[in-house]
Amino acid sequence: MTTYPANALPLRGNLDVKQCMEKLQDGVLRAIAAAARCSLSKPDPDPGIDWMVHHASESHTDDFQALLRIQLKSTYQISHSELGDTFPFVLENAHLKKLARSPVTIPSILVVMILPRELASWVKASPSDFTIRHCAYWVNLESHPVTGVEKTSVRVPTNQVFDDLSLCGMMERIGKGGKP
Repeated sequence: MTTYPANALPLRGNLDVKQCMEKLQDGVLRAIAAAARCSLSKPDPDPGIDWMVHHASESHTDDFQALLRIQLKSTYQISHSELGDTFPFVLENAHLKKLARSPVTIPSILVVMILPRELASWVKASPSDFTIRHCAYWVNLESHPVTGVEKTSVRVPTNQVFDDLSLCGMMERIGKGGKP
């Protein structure tokens, strides 16, 4: 573990913070998918959905593989300490329309990651632990109405933490013909 004197900071690159947020959320999704024993694919070209999750199991009844579209977003505009039962997240209407379609063959979810404002506190590592702060939450926006002129605020429930167990549960429900 590298340490720096109290008055010195590590020399970080000049990658835009929004690009750093995208890299981090992609890494979190990859880790969660690996722990859930799912595979991922990136649509090419990008149709406004970031990732496809593939979950193969003999227990699925509709097909041997359940599929889920994921749109990733992250923000540091909401403090982790300010979260209640839900928190607002503003989506461009074009994105919401894709996530809100109903009925669908392949369901979609929005995953919103809440990050600390200071990039230096996003990741902490030690010989026994690797921590990414703060948390990611998911919401199924199927049939959600567009209410704004250009953007719509959606409510994301904080009891829907996005982790490997929640992903396994979603894929099991989808594999039986249900919704995430």
